[in-house]
Amino acid sequence: MTKKTQRIRIALASLLFLGVLSATGCTREPVPNQGAAGWTLQNDQRARLSDYKGKVVVLDFYATWCEPCREETPHLVQLQRQFQPQGLQVIGLNVGGAEDHAEIPAFAGEFGIEYPLGLPDDEIVEKYLGDNENIPQAFVFDRDGRLVKRFIGYNGSIGQELERVVQESLAQIE
Repeated sequence: MTKKTQRIRIALASLLFLGVLSATGCTREPVPNQGAAGWTLQNDQRARLSDYKGKVVVLDFYATWCEPCREETPHLVQLQRQFQPQGLQVIGLNVGGAEDHAEIPAFAGEFGIEYPLGLPDDEIVEKYLGDNENIPQAFVFDRDGRLVKRFIGYNGSIGQELERVVQESLAQIE
């Protein structure tokens, strides 16, 4: 194999790999520093994961412009409606950049989102997205606040696995 053929193969493999990544996720925008590790809800209240002890929490990092995020959102809305009585709390954290913040109310209305939406602090973004900035990313935490599973990107099989993990976590005795 010539060096030119080898370079072409490497370039094609790289493009294929990048295409697979872009099909399942977007890259987040930087989030401005907002203080202690947690997030600010739309009503300007502060929240942390520890505020939801006793609940199974799906912490979802998204952007309104991210197509995989938009595909994931109806499933999160359905999960919240279906499993809230058993103790599920979905929380959406926007990492779409400062210009995306104004789009959040329209996004919530478009999808009928009834779960809390907020803007995460830098510390929480670094903690959960520091090693991989692709979005959406959903983190499932058990009733004691322990991480159960991380989901990167979204498609039908990820949605099924997310629901399975949520159901298993809800079934665990406190």
